[in-house]
This record gives sequence, C-alpha cells and structure tokens, in this order.
Amino acid sequence: MVLIAVYVLATGDVSVLIWAVPSAVMLILIPLALNYMSQKQYASLVPVYEAEAKTTRIRAINLNMLGQPVRVKGVVERVYFKFLNRPQYLVADRTGEISVKMFTSPAEDVHEGDVVEVLGTIVKRYILTGDAVINCVSIRKVENNQQS
Repeated sequence: MVLIAVYVLATGDVSVLIWAVPSAVMLILIPLALNYMSQKQYASLVPVYEAEAKTTRIRAINLNMLGQPVRVKGVVERVYFKFLNRPQYLVADRTGEISVKMFTSPAEDVHEGDVVEVLGTIVKRYILTGDAVINCVSIRKVENNQQS
C-alpha cells in the first residue's frame, strides 16, 4: 500500500488505483484465509491425535516410526521461521532433542523456554532423506511440573 501511495504521489497517475488497491487487498486477504482454513483443519485433527498418540521419549523416536502419531513433552530450546507463519521448534526432554515442524501458526504463542506438549506424526526431515522429525498438529504450553 505504501508503494502504491508513493507511486501515485510521484506520478500523479490515479488510474493505477483501479487495479492496484484490489490487488493489494487480495494479497492481504488470501494468506489470511489460507491460514484460517489451515488452523481449522489442524484443530479438527487434535481429538484424533489425542486419542491415538502414544507418549514417547525423544530418544525413542526413529525412522522406523514413520507415520505413527506421537505425544512428546519437553522444553522449547529454539524457535525458527515464526515470521513465515510456518514455525519450527527444537524441543528437548531429558533424553534428547527433536525438530517439530508446523505448517500453520499454532493456537498458542510458544516461545523459547516454554514447556510444551506436542502432538504430531513422525516424518523424514526431507522427502526422501533425513532424520526423523515431528510434523506437528498441536503444540501447547503445559505446567513445568507435568514435564516427564
């Protein structure tokens, strides 16, 4: 919107507003709508994962568990790519650490140092290769004394 305003002020050409303003509005609304739909889909999966996921220590997670739903409790050590709306967390318990990837923003704002419970599926880091990571459906804060 700022670039549109600068262009109009610099050139005096207001006819550009006919296409520029609707385009700018769509560039804002489309990602918001996609994020809303993605969050709604993930929220509908949480009860299924809560029923099926087994509580697992991070050290026990390996590539033989691909596709299995898991529940992990630990401390968030690092947070990546929050600004891209595709956050990735490094979660650790007393046995190790694992990367937890989300493909939408979580319901709760999670920061470094938070004790969390993660529900998700074990996948490979990359499509064909890589170590095991968690494709996260839900990450939520829990009390410190609940960490196992």
